[in-house]
Amino acid sequence: MEPRSAAAAGKDFPYTARTTCYIEIHEDDTVTHGGGHAAYERAVAGKSRLFAVWPGEWSSHLFVIDDLDEYAKAHGIKHDEERTGLKNHAHDVRWEPASHANDSPRSPYISISITLDCGCEIHDRRTFAAQMKEQQGWDVATSGGWGSSGAPGGRRTYTLRVRRKSLTS
Repeated sequence: MEPRSAAAAGKDFPYTARTTCYIEIHEDDTVTHGGGHAAYERAVAGKSRLFAVWPGEWSSHLFVIDDLDEYAKAHGIKHDEERTGLKNHAHDVRWEPASHANDSPRSPYISISITLDCGCEIHDRRTFAAQMKEQQGWDVATSGGWGSSGAPGGRRTYTLRVRRKSLTS
């Protein structure tokens, strides 16, 4: 049985799903599991091949990762504006403590409401967190809940948790 093509699934392939397991077959025929930046670099250099096992409802399916560009975009190795909703630029950000939050004064994190006046939208919190760390020094939480509100076509407001000490007014 030949593995299926991840490229044929297009953007619907679950590159970052927690249930997707990566298998790497190295040029010396050793087999390891896991993905990430190093596996991508080896695959691009032709030193290994990447595969993914995606559990289905009744059986698991084996896919060859035959579009390394999509793999890199999905994992944030390469920036993908369409997937993340974020341009690769310095964001024009307005923020204030979230009015609805009931944050403990002892918590290292605070809930904040953010509006991106640059026109970007947050589709991928990890990418936004990395950009804000670089641009503002913020430590944005990438686990736990978050949300957004706003009218379609209008500016959205996002509620995120940020480490208190990293915020500057």
